Amino acid sequence: MSNEFDVVVIGAGPGGYVCAIKAAQLGLKVACVEKNETLGGTCLNIGCIPSKALLHASEVFHVAKNKGSALGFKSTSVEVDLPVMMKHKDKTVDELTKGIAFLFKKNNVTAFFGIGGLTKEGEVSVRLNGGKTEILKAKNIVIATGSDSAPLPGVETDEKIIVTSTGALKLESVPKKMIVIGGGVIGLEMASVWSRLGSKVTVIEYADRILPGMDTEISTAFKKIMEKQGVEFKTSTKVLSVVKQGKGAVVSAKSLHNADETIEETADIVLLSIGRTPYTANLGLENLSIPVDARGRVEIDAQFRTVQKNVYAIGDAVRGPMLAHKAEDEGVAVAEIIAGQHPHIDYNAIPNVIYTWPEVASVGATEEELKQQGISYKIGKFPFAANGRAKATLNADGFVKILSDKQTDRILGAHIIGPDAGTMINQIAMAIEFKASAEDVARVCHAHPTTAEAMKEASMAAAFGKAIHA
Repeated sequence: MSNEFDVVVIGAGPGGYVCAIKAAQLGLKVACVEKNETLGGTCLNIGCIPSKALLHASEVFHVAKNKGSALGFKSTSVEVDLPVMMKHKDKTVDELTKGIAFLFKKNNVTAFFGIGGLTKEGEVSVRLNGGKTEILKAKNIVIATGSDSAPLPGVETDEKIIVTSTGALKLESVPKKMIVIGGGVIGLEMASVWSRLGSKVTVIEYADRILPGMDTEISTAFKKIMEKQGVEFKTSTKVLSVVKQGKGAVVSAKSLHNADETIEETADIVLLSIGRTPYTANLGLENLSIPVDARGRVEIDAQFRTVQKNVYAIGDAVRGPMLAHKAEDEGVAVAEIIAGQHPHIDYNAIPNVIYTWPEVASVGATEEELKQQGISYKIGKFPFAANGRAKATLNADGFVKILSDKQTDRILGAHIIGPDAGTMINQIAMAIEFKASAEDVARVCHAHPTTAEAMKEASMAAAFGKAIHA
């Protein structure tokens, strides 16, 4: 009887642990299976949280070293103490993983540490990390197994010289030269960290621009800012091989525009960051005839159900953006569905953030998407160079861009590059959720002086054609 549950969640990342806690709060008996020794999944252990700890630490170092004199203090002797920085990162992760364990205990969620798999209907087999096997009976099963770094054919990572983001978060010294393969979110965040700490970083991207899924104007401006910070970019470039040589590696690549133009560069560290793939293999999906799509994502309906109606899937294991907060919302939704409620998620209102400095954030449609859909729209822009708080803190790079419907003024999207972009974007996510107009946001009183005033001004520009301070 002790191993019979209303809900068994496989995976304790942001989607899985949130789903487990919410289901328990709704009165269900819940178990959560996690293959690692700690809760929190990739995000908390080797992803979102440790990377943000290093991003913040490296930004503080950058400010002290490069902006200190302008703010009135001498900072020429500031040096990086990488072991202490890594200790801060590890301490942060340790405290938060223990926090989730506390929440499991508080909400009566039973944790099983081992490899979980589907054996037959209503049953999950767990090969515990100690070697034994537990069979869990479940009225409902939730697959929340997350994702793993996508491999590049022919390139073997060792997490020492040729690394994924996991290895990039554990380097023992600042590399003199780093090559990042992939100009997406993770690659650019890691490029930012190590560049600030003193590494010469080159980013190689197959597409013709970095952040190919974001608003073109934003990605173009961001590339210029990062170049100003010392990062070099090679876009429209295909990596041919990565070979370890001595204490480093040699990257061979070629231009997609000029077949005769080849590149060969040596680096201490090569970071492979070309995306992520769903972690859905070896789950026993075939035992219940649960299909996956061409990308390995579990196929689900609008209620997150697989072909087996008591088996659900969420987060990186299914379609949609691979974002921790998207997984969390889906976890809550599935728990509520199992409990008989009727939740809804507006995927158009899910924000995306890059935690470099300046930050980059977006929500809703890009300008390119609106053009493709034939939607008439207005643009409201406001530069941080005209924002008092940004100027006072030497953070005047970037701008806010609001897109609203030309006829109704309803906000369709927002794109920000600048200080606190990741926090400010939530205001527009809420506006989109409640179908607000640009004028609605423009007429909300914003505290002064704050960077969020740039959002108000950009909304004025969209709604009325003109901002006040620009």
